[in-house]
Amino acid sequence: MPKHNNIFLVGPMGVGKTTIGRQLARELGKKFYDSDHEIEARTGADIPLIFDLEGEQGFRKREQETIEDLTKQDDIVLATGGGAVLSEPNRNSLMDRGMVVYLQSDLDSLLERTHKDRNRPLLHGSEPADAILRRLLHEREPLYRAVADFEIHTGHNSIRSVIKAIIDRL
Repeated sequence: MPKHNNIFLVGPMGVGKTTIGRQLARELGKKFYDSDHEIEARTGADIPLIFDLEGEQGFRKREQETIEDLTKQDDIVLATGGGAVLSEPNRNSLMDRGMVVYLQSDLDSLLERTHKDRNRPLLHGSEPADAILRRLLHEREPLYRAVADFEIHTGHNSIRSVIKAIIDRL
């Protein structure tokens, strides 16, 4: 059975999935979704509040339901949350229902992009943000690679060049 005509972006927080996804969708004439924004719209609460009230486990359950629904659509670009690949059902939905692009970047670039963002609850524990990001990358990178059809390094590349690289690979 052929894959849907979907493109799913995976990768760590701060890699640019939402920014790149929105512009990629515009370029390809597809509808764009961001799973975190969709969760916020469905619940009427922002991600940090969901984490505060329901913990990470409650958030992950909502994320799994949202990704299940969104990946059933056709002709979309979906930017997933950085931890979406932790769930096996999410990984299966992504791999079975579209082309998965792993957007990767170096730790310094990720730190630069996330250090002032208050909307990233996993970065606001007692542990320094660089240690948290390093640990998350170590845990999640094999999962990003396992689901990806191909990888694109964002690093210090322009959004335009990343989009061109994705379109060239498609």
